[in-house]
Amino acid sequence: MENKWLHILLYTPEDPMYFTSSLFWVMLAVVLLVYSFFYKKPVMRNAYLLVVSLFFYYKAGGLFFFMLVVSTLADYFIGKAIFRSSDGYRKKAWLILSIVVNLSILFYFKYAYFISDLLSGLLNHDIGVTNYLALFWNELSGATLDIDHIILPVGISFYTFQTISYSVDVYRGQVKPVTSLLDFGFYVSFFPQLVAGPIVRAASFIPQLYQKYKLTRRQMWHAVYLILGGLLKKMVVADFLAVQVVDKVFQSPAYYSGFENLLSIYSYSVQIFFDFSGYTDIAIGVALLLGFKLPVNFNAPYQSVSITDFWRRWHISLSSWLRDYLYIPMGGNRHGKLRQNINLMITMVLGGLWHGAHWRFLIWGAYHGILLVIEKLLPNRGQSTRLWIRRLFTFHLITIGWVFFRAETPQVGFNMFKQIFTSFGGGSFDSLFPAYGLSLIILIISFLFILVPTGWIENFRGRFITWPYWLKIVSMMAVLFIIYMFQSSELVPFIYFRF
Repeated sequence: MENKWLHILLYTPEDPMYFTSSLFWVMLAVVLLVYSFFYKKPVMRNAYLLVVSLFFYYKAGGLFFFMLVVSTLADYFIGKAIFRSSDGYRKKAWLILSIVVNLSILFYFKYAYFISDLLSGLLNHDIGVTNYLALFWNELSGATLDIDHIILPVGISFYTFQTISYSVDVYRGQVKPVTSLLDFGFYVSFFPQLVAGPIVRAASFIPQLYQKYKLTRRQMWHAVYLILGGLLKKMVVADFLAVQVVDKVFQSPAYYSGFENLLSIYSYSVQIFFDFSGYTDIAIGVALLLGFKLPVNFNAPYQSVSITDFWRRWHISLSSWLRDYLYIPMGGNRHGKLRQNINLMITMVLGGLWHGAHWRFLIWGAYHGILLVIEKLLPNRGQSTRLWIRRLFTFHLITIGWVFFRAETPQVGFNMFKQIFTSFGGGSFDSLFPAYGLSLIILIISFLFILVPTGWIENFRGRFITWPYWLKIVSMMAVLFIIYMFQSSELVPFIYFRF
């Protein structure tokens, strides 16, 4: 019994707490129960949710929650210093300090290996990395943590960008600094969106800290709809396709036929969308139950008619962040076509590297940058083409990019296309359907869902909310049963947890 309680309260690296773990939902039920005593008192409510958020982050990422605390403290006091500074140079100096502190932490944990490999290649000398956090803890406590490997804190890219945007917005005068450290800590660490977004702007979230709790019956059922839909996307579609098709084919594409490679490529396009948008749906739903509204992060991205349109619909909080805090400050489109195209390329390459310190992310970002530049150079090309052709063409351009986003090396991606064009066969229908039949069915149903007009989906959501209670309960039980039947024997982390 004691070990069971320790498992619940302590971080276990082999069993972290995600939205897809039953422990999360049990603990969320407890959190909501206790929350019922505090939700009418903003100060106590925010303090309670801050503690809860830090605990959930600890359960997901271990002692790295100290890095979250460091980032929070730094930007809280720097934000106040920026606001108090009357001198423009001093104000800018404080802003630069915020950016340097945040990016230094991000670069150390996320890009140390990438940079050391680059320097090792350039200098022809092996340059290792040292986990100074583990070294410091060993010196302080006498522990024996591994100092030769740096572990990436979960969600660091999301909360780093969030705190940077806060400092920039205070500098620009778009928001006033938060006066309470407790409230600012809650804004940074709010657990539904902390580890995989959406990236929340201070201007939209902080005012909610001081509003009265409000949850109408329609909002409650909207939250339930989002949570169940998100779990379906993640556990029934994304995880199943990952385990049954994507992971094994991307691992060794040469061992599989061209058909299997093509199936895995389409499956990954579906997997990454359902995985990430599923997380976002759950995050928005859980936040809504707690009385907070998070921004929409996806808007039918695979219905895009161009790459520009895609980036208005995919990971909206990141693409808008890159636009407002990188692309526009560099000059945007204000200094001619050449400068605009250079700004686009820099923005997309850095957006690719935001996902991780690997050449595949740099290649993926550069690929999207090139596509955006081509679209800007040929603004009227294809406008008269039928809508479905433009959508189909755009989707396949995006899917080609996903291949190199997912493949461990560019050569793996090229090998997959080589198999498709040179060895498409590899088995009869009788041999392939038993192995991939269910995956094909799920893939086809997923594509049909992706193609459904957003108005139809919104109409169904509205109908679900107005259904009689018995029908809603029956549908919820049916969804939970389907999730139970499809759940993987091993916990499959959300893709964007590693970013």
